[in-house]
Amino acid sequence: MNEDGAKLRIDKWLWAARFFKTRSLAADAVEGGKVHLNGARIKPAKAVGIGDMLEIRIGHFLFVVAVRGLSPRRGPASEAVKLYAEKEESRAAREALAARLKAEATPGAERQGRPTKRDRRHIIRFTGG
Repeated sequence: MNEDGAKLRIDKWLWAARFFKTRSLAADAVEGGKVHLNGARIKPAKAVGIGDMLEIRIGHFLFVVAVRGLSPRRGPASEAVKLYAEKEESRAAREALAARLKAEATPGAERQGRPTKRDRRHIIRFTGG
């Protein structure tokens, strides 16, 4: 982690903090308006510093985090967690949305096509035929 006065590109920080798998995906998200710095839309080369507030939208989920550290390299997840602090409201809203999405999912909806041999045996056993 760098000292307080240092700055780092936002796309590099998002990649090092493990919000995105690659730096180019992070840059695309910033360019697409999925990341806001202190409430403003930014470009991938914008510098982020300690104390800045970020709003990061990944799919349905919104992360509101404060930058606590800077790292120019991507390390293990245990190190990445030290780079930011997520607001409690953000965490609670994200977990509630995840639970709601999981509850709305139809069981067996991912299954398509013909039943397997095992499925046919269950159907025959259930219908009694």
